[in-house]
Amino acid sequence: MALFDLPLDRLRTYRPAVPEPTDFDAFWAGSLAGEPSLVDVRPEPTELRLVDTFDVTFAGFGGAPIRAWYTRPASVTADLPAIVEYLGYGRGRGLPHERLTFAAAGYAHLLMDSRGQGDQYGSGGDTPDPHGGAPGGPGPVTRGIRDPHDYYYRRLVVDAVRAVAAVRALPGVAADRVVVAGNSQGGGLALAVAGLVPDLFAALISVPFLCHVGRAIEITDAAPYSEIVTYLSVHREAGDAVYRTLSYVDGVNFARRATAPALFATGLRDTVCPPSTVFAAYNHYGGRDRTVEVYPFNHHEGGEAVHARRQLRWLADRL
Repeated sequence: MALFDLPLDRLRTYRPAVPEPTDFDAFWAGSLAGEPSLVDVRPEPTELRLVDTFDVTFAGFGGAPIRAWYTRPASVTADLPAIVEYLGYGRGRGLPHERLTFAAAGYAHLLMDSRGQGDQYGSGGDTPDPHGGAPGGPGPVTRGIRDPHDYYYRRLVVDAVRAVAAVRALPGVAADRVVVAGNSQGGGLALAVAGLVPDLFAALISVPFLCHVGRAIEITDAAPYSEIVTYLSVHREAGDAVYRTLSYVDGVNFARRATAPALFATGLRDTVCPPSTVFAAYNHYGGRDRTVEVYPFNHHEGGEAVHARRQLRWLADRL
């Protein structure tokens, strides 16, 4: 893919006005109010000898059970900094041996399953979405999209916030050193949680989805944004309602409220989450300790293993 978005010098100063609902804070306070973060923890037998793995269930949006893998270095009893990781669009938590980088680096690691996802790639998911009955398209990004109260991402963001509360309740976690992390959809969730949970230690936000959504819909034909376009091409009268709903989950609006140290990443050839949408969130980010790694020749894969190494070094400098 050739370069298609703004040049890098303009991206570094790109700080667009993004619509924000007047009741944004009240909406999210109400969505997060009064729901427990109950945790069930069961040892998971695996063939892995250097890490201990647990099958975790906690209460997410509406009290629905959300599954997660909790992994930590074997036989370590000390309280460890914890990484809460969120997954990309269409992926489930898979098998417990698939994501070991953070545990191998000495962290406690909670990998949250995404309700109602897991059938597009990877090794599947284990969490249904019992609240997914509102009208919408087949993909998560359009489920319930006409009303912010019915929207799929309202539920998933609440789950992501509850995952932080859940990890803090787990044995062997240093509750004051919790980091959120994710790529693509996972990066968007990490950004949302950073805007909703004021006492995070740090956030690792890579190629985040659902940032500056209005621009993304205008400049890319790639999925998942194309799913919104397809939905509106059929439901021609729903545009105002859809854009209103999306304003409640736009990462720029969460970024304004975030204060935790943050490491962002973007690929300049990324048509899935275009770099201008990433920089829009980055340049609005409320925390002063923020860095963005730019990969000029990469698409949505970003920095992959190179960036993972940079994440570990960045965290080590702060921990």
